[in-house]
Amino acid sequence: MFIPFENLPEDSKIWIYQSNRKFSDDEMADIEKDLVAFLENWAAHGTGLEASYLLKYNRFIVIAVNQEVQQATGCSIDASVAFIQGLEQKYQVDLLDKMNVTFKNGEHIAHKSLIDFKRMAKEKAVTASTIVFNNLVNTIEEFNENWEVPAGESWHSRFF
Repeated sequence: MFIPFENLPEDSKIWIYQSNRKFSDDEMADIEKDLVAFLENWAAHGTGLEASYLLKYNRFIVIAVNQEVQQATGCSIDASVAFIQGLEQKYQVDLLDKMNVTFKNGEHIAHKSLIDFKRMAKEKAVTASTIVFNNLVNTIEEFNENWEVPAGESWHSRFF
């Protein structure tokens, strides 16, 4: 069952998918419709999941589930990954490759391979104070507190 993101508890489980390119506003509107339709019917072992989504910067899709009501299980997680793979095909984007880094470059959101980000760190093109998106956060609370952080305060710190 779809509910507003702000109505989910802070300990709700989240999954973050980052696009290798910025979505257009029209694409974002279509993705929102697809997400609502998917989440309305998302279930684990026949029990509807209390779930929501958040779209950020025309690049990130965050899916959240209230695990106090019903936990996402293997099959339901597989269904969400299949949904994301469908978006990848529909929009010709990469949403599942975890070997990329997305960070702020002024007002611009940059997306680089991990190898390129390491090189940029070595060349001081990015620093420990560069704002990165830590997509390893697991809950809404962690998302709110530790998603957009200086690289030196996330797993990216090993490059500095």
